[in-house]
Amino acid sequence: MQRVVVMRHGDRLDQAEPIWLANKPRPWDPPLTDAGLLRAWTVGKRIRAAAAADGWAVHRVLVSPFLRCRQTAARAVAALCAVPDDAALLAIEDAANVPLDTSRLKVSIEYGLSEMMNTQAMGGIVGKVAPGVSKWFPDLPELEAIFPAGTIDHSAEPIYPGVPKWEESILEARSRYASVIKALADKYPHENLLLVTHGEGVGASISYFEMGLEIYDVEYCAYSVLERQVCKKPGDEQGGFTADSFKVLTRSGTTGIQYAPVSESWFVG
Repeated sequence: MQRVVVMRHGDRLDQAEPIWLANKPRPWDPPLTDAGLLRAWTVGKRIRAAAAADGWAVHRVLVSPFLRCRQTAARAVAALCAVPDDAALLAIEDAANVPLDTSRLKVSIEYGLSEMMNTQAMGGIVGKVAPGVSKWFPDLPELEAIFPAGTIDHSAEPIYPGVPKWEESILEARSRYASVIKALADKYPHENLLLVTHGEGVGASISYFEMGLEIYDVEYCAYSVLERQVCKKPGDEQGGFTADSFKVLTRSGTTGIQYAPVSESWFVG
C-alpha cells in the first residue's frame, strides 16, 4: 500500500505584514511567520503520529522551491526524523536541538509543486515584474541548504526541470498539481511520500482524485492523505508495477481542509 500526504505551507509573512512586499528582490517568495514555523513543526509531528498509528511512515519528502514551503518542509522533516519516540515528541514544543536520525527519509525539490504562476495567486506587485524575471530562485544547493544535513537525495531529478511558465490559468495549475502528484507516486511506487506545496495543490489532491467535490477552505499546513494498492509485476526485473487508483482518506474538517459534494470553482493562495 502506498500513501501520499499533500501538505500546504505554514503562515506566510506577507499575509500578516503586507508591507513586507515593499522593495523586496523576490516579492513572490515571503518567509513564514514565527507562528507558521511552529505550526509546521506541530503538524509534522501530527502526520508522523497518525501514520505510525496506522502502521506506516513517510520515506520521501518532495518540496516546492518557494521559501515558505522549504521552511515548512524543514520543520516537518525534523519531526519525521526526530529520535524521541512519538509520545515524547508530542510534548516537545520547538524543533531546535532535537536529535535526528536522517537515515529515515530523503528530501528533494520538485518545481512542479510550485505556486500557481499567475497574478491571481501572487498579486499585482509580482504580476508587474514577473514577465521580466529570468531566474525565480537561487541555484539548487542554496535551496537545499535549509534542510537537515544528510537528508538530501542528490540523485533525485524533478518532474519539472524549472518553475512552470508565467500566467498559467487556474485550471492549468490544478491539472499540473494532479499530474505531478500522480507522476511522483509512480516514480517512487514503493515509498510513502510527503509533498509540501501550496493551497491549490492540496485542493487538487482532493478534487482530482475524488470527483464532484468543492474545496472551500485549505488552512495553513492543512494536508490530505491519498492511498492506493501497488503491486510488483511478477518476474519483472525492471521494477514494473501495477497500481489501483488513489483513494482520498481525508474527511472534510479533520486535517484543515473543508469540502462538500458541490461542483463549483474555488481558490486558496
